[in-house]
Amino acid sequence: MSRIGKVPVTVPAGVTADIANGVLTVKGPKGTLTLALRDEITYAVEEGKILVRPANDTKQARAFWGMQRTLVSNLVTGVTEGYSKTLLITGVGYRANAQGKNLKLQLGYSHDVDFAIPEGIEIKTPDNTTVEIIGIDKQKVGQVAAEIRRWRKPEPYKGKGIKYRGEFIFRKEGKKK
Repeated sequence: MSRIGKVPVTVPAGVTADIANGVLTVKGPKGTLTLALRDEITYAVEEGKILVRPANDTKQARAFWGMQRTLVSNLVTGVTEGYSKTLLITGVGYRANAQGKNLKLQLGYSHDVDFAIPEGIEIKTPDNTTVEIIGIDKQKVGQVAAEIRRWRKPEPYKGKGIKYRGEFIFRKEGKKK
């Protein structure tokens, strides 16, 4: 059984953490993130560390403990380093182009797909078949990547579609004569 919850989250230099009105606010060089605190968990900021402990010994408090500690760690990592996901587009004529606050996708449909880029997310297209999604909120970066991927998931026969960098697509053999 893992004891990740017992390890305090270290706050690096240049990052401040404050607890007020049931909200943890973390400010860093890349921006500010907040987390609504749970009643089952106690939080404390002291000497460059954020301590996360269960408030009591109930099963529910212990269940939330590790996840809340990971969420706090993700806040600190987000405001210091940020998060990114890379999507790769495979297919003849499939391409992407970031234009201001929109991402224009050509995915073999009769029309182009215009994806509105949400606030707090930056999308870059270094080339026509690569989309980089960058932001400080891990959940939001992953959600945007999933929404873009949903337009054309990779298919198993030719491998055409949008996939994550490093994702393995299980390929199937086609029909035999």
